[in-house]
Amino acid sequence: MKFRHFLMSTVATLIAAPAIAECPVATVSDPKGLESAYPQQMELAELQAAASCTLSFAQNPSIEELNAKIFGNADLPSVAERLPNEPLIVMPYDTIGQYGGAITGISKATESGTSDLLSVRHVNFVRYSDDLQTVVPNIAKAWGWNEDKTVLTITLREGHKWSDGAPFTAEDVAFWYNDLLLNRDILEKTPDRWLFAGEPINVEAVDAVTVRMTFPVPTPGILNRFAVDYGQPFQPKHFLGQFMPKYNPDADKLAQQHGFANGAEAVDFYYGGSDWKDVPTPLLKDAEKAMQVGRAVLPTLESHIVVEETAEGRRLVANPYFHQVDTAGNQLPYINEIVESYVADKEVQNLKVMNGEVVWKQQAIFLEDFPLLKENEAKGNYTIQFAPTLGENIFFSFNRTHDDEVLREIFNDVRFNRAMSLAMNRVEINEIVYLGQGTPMQGVPAEPKTVSFISDEVLNKDIEYDLNAAKALLSEMGLEDADGDGIVERPDGKPLVVRLVYSSQGVPVKMMELVRDYWTDAGVRVDLKEVTSDEYRASGNNNDLDLTTWKYDGNAGPTISQDTTVFVPPFGDFFNPGTGAKWATWKTTDGAEGIEPPADIKKLWDLSEQFIQVEFGSAESNEIGAEIVKIHTDNMLKIGTVGDIVAPFLWRNDLQNVQPIKSKTYDFYWTYPYRPSQWWLDQ
Repeated sequence: MKFRHFLMSTVATLIAAPAIAECPVATVSDPKGLESAYPQQMELAELQAAASCTLSFAQNPSIEELNAKIFGNADLPSVAERLPNEPLIVMPYDTIGQYGGAITGISKATESGTSDLLSVRHVNFVRYSDDLQTVVPNIAKAWGWNEDKTVLTITLREGHKWSDGAPFTAEDVAFWYNDLLLNRDILEKTPDRWLFAGEPINVEAVDAVTVRMTFPVPTPGILNRFAVDYGQPFQPKHFLGQFMPKYNPDADKLAQQHGFANGAEAVDFYYGGSDWKDVPTPLLKDAEKAMQVGRAVLPTLESHIVVEETAEGRRLVANPYFHQVDTAGNQLPYINEIVESYVADKEVQNLKVMNGEVVWKQQAIFLEDFPLLKENEAKGNYTIQFAPTLGENIFFSFNRTHDDEVLREIFNDVRFNRAMSLAMNRVEINEIVYLGQGTPMQGVPAEPKTVSFISDEVLNKDIEYDLNAAKALLSEMGLEDADGDGIVERPDGKPLVVRLVYSSQGVPVKMMELVRDYWTDAGVRVDLKEVTSDEYRASGNNNDLDLTTWKYDGNAGPTISQDTTVFVPPFGDFFNPGTGAKWATWKTTDGAEGIEPPADIKKLWDLSEQFIQVEFGSAESNEIGAEIVKIHTDNMLKIGTVGDIVAPFLWRNDLQNVQPIKSKTYDFYWTYPYRPSQWWLDQ
């Protein structure tokens, strides 16, 4: 009787208890009344508490087939076991997606024009929401600062896994910094961008999900770096560590079994000395050796992982352990594959777009091609739109540390730079290259719309077209056309010839042709040559160019608040070199090599350190920023052309959950704020 009473009581209780509700399938367009701490996404516990529901999980029906293409991966456990205990819940913009299909895209070549497609699969601790103002969780679940912004504590997701199923923990973050960036066997020098006031960070794994970063100086903008940075501050310790004697006494022996000289060579084979996922994978370096090791590419946390790579392109498949799900519990991404083809020729690129072969294209689509691409929208079944391009102002920067001492003296004379600025017809450039959509303006090292310390006076300095004034400045320098051939002579009697080498990835071809003609009219002969971006970057970083030309990258607020590369010699990085390469060498070698810069240029290093140690946008920050800008513009380190421009981006019409882009810019890492993991293809 007691047992029967207990049984009946239990049944009555079960009947009386409310059934666990299904979670509301919320989207941004129909949020079902749900509110969350961060826009357009929720934590699992947040969703289930708000809706009094339990979310069940579903997987891509093709995921086993896709996983089989990831060389070295084992058979998959259930989707619930593959997801973190605390997956990130993503609200799709418009609709719950359908699985399948491939994003087809085009780039110039490996590491050339590829970053827009990289941003489609990219992850980091955090990202900017699509309002481009709010930093939201991604890999990280939460974070917090101490009072003086010297200690950042990051909380990861319990149960998160790499694409091979191995646990991702705080140890992988500490390994990235302590065993890769600080390891002289792996990197000759710790990248300056990961030193603060010249000192390293102390990165420690407090427990499996807690990372503590202690900075030598206040570093309030570092979260912005994690939100927009192409580099990823975590690397798979379980894989790379096996080749390090610190973690495996037989590391060198293991490496030698696979044909490497030692463990360090094996690490370099997979890591490539870069946190950017665009470096050539082992599949491109030596696919046979990679297969022998048993892992074709490094495990990743991104939405897709590379499974094929050649000189013609690469193919990626969905990561079966990706940490995001939609509000219906479907594991993301929806799209099975990314297929990236390398097309160097712009006309061939346009043809592929017009033939409907490209699902998504954001980078290196120029305004000059907009009328043609717009005319063929219906034929190619795509949509092309404009988006603002924060900071995109093509610059020309003469080499202040040129190996030719005569050219070096000319290029360091601000009168020459003023003359070249005045000789450019920016109104005509705006009409021909930018269809009248931009605003002529001078080059400045901070994006004017994202800071408050740049005046109109600075932006308008020497931008009027005045050929006579340009010639007068050259004459004042003693640069005269003695033989009457239209070209002025250098002090050594040779004609003044400037080699303008450029890559169409970074600059519009038509602008280069116009500038060649403008400067020739002023008396400076210009030899124009287009090269690949790899050739351009190699020459620029080797101090072999007469001048560099690219768009101002990385100078909007989120970037300069944590990375002042654009402020100091060489006023750029490997991918976008500026001027004064040997000034930078002088600094990094403590004067043992290179060329000593002028006193005001030297001040930029101290000012830049001060700039990132104070809260961005504060009165102190603005005062320091204004002083930095004055040094730049007084020296005319980068001659600007046209800013406030818009640029095209396009998508094929079968791509769903695409939203208007508020900024087509590298400063927010292309499409990363717009959550491409929730894109899907209508098939």
